[in-house]
Amino acid sequence: MMSLLAALLFIALATPVAAENVCIVCHSSDAMKPEYRKVYQEWNESWHAQNNVSCNDCHGGDTQDVANAMSPQRGFLGKPKPAAVPEFCGKCHIGILKDYMESGHGKALRTKGTGPNCVTCHHAHDVQKARLAIINETLCSKCHSYERAQLMKQALFATEEKIRGIDQELKTIKSNGLDVENEDKALFRTEAQYRALFHTVDVNLVKSQTDSFNAPLDTLQKKAQALLQELAFRRNFAGFLLLLFAAMGVVAFLLSKTYDRSDS
Repeated sequence: MMSLLAALLFIALATPVAAENVCIVCHSSDAMKPEYRKVYQEWNESWHAQNNVSCNDCHGGDTQDVANAMSPQRGFLGKPKPAAVPEFCGKCHIGILKDYMESGHGKALRTKGTGPNCVTCHHAHDVQKARLAIINETLCSKCHSYERAQLMKQALFATEEKIRGIDQELKTIKSNGLDVENEDKALFRTEAQYRALFHTVDVNLVKSQTDSFNAPLDTLQKKAQALLQELAFRRNFAGFLLLLFAAMGVVAFLLSKTYDRSDS
């Protein structure tokens, strides 16, 4: 432990950075062992990194002081045991934790000490965003047959497609300069609640509650489509004005030529 700490201290002090995360400085250094560098590389491409969730948000510790980066007194937690992973991730994903613990997956982990936990599906450092592609035969058949998981995927498909469509529409609208912050937040809330429902791993429950999510999604979709129509109208109107000014310029030019001939 002391030799590792000494190596980390050397790396951090030899790296001329100010107010940087020492976890990242060390784990991205060439002096670090490949398996430890891999931690940074995986995190850097992860959904967590894309949303500014860093090392200490999960593992605690002091990101500004290399000597205390892994100090329990500074809240360092280290790597959780498999059975403790749900509670570890549930510090942030509170609603999902509740649904997971009541699911067949959670009950299996509680009673047997083994079973799928968060990292089984979403990975550890290269955290994957919740999406339909995670439900696949290769992953699910490691523990059980794929048939029930496939039914769940089918139950989720229509609503997931609607969420993805609205998200793309809002991105298009935002890229054209319109403010859709409220719509983005509403979609995020609805999507988060729907994804939490999936973690019950209950096909019948997902089917029965899907309609309650479709109502707010339909409202968002109508708002997004109305904004897209407004953008189309603005583009068409701008094009019309451009043609009008061009036509006026041609008319003015022709009139000036007419006046020139009459003067001569």
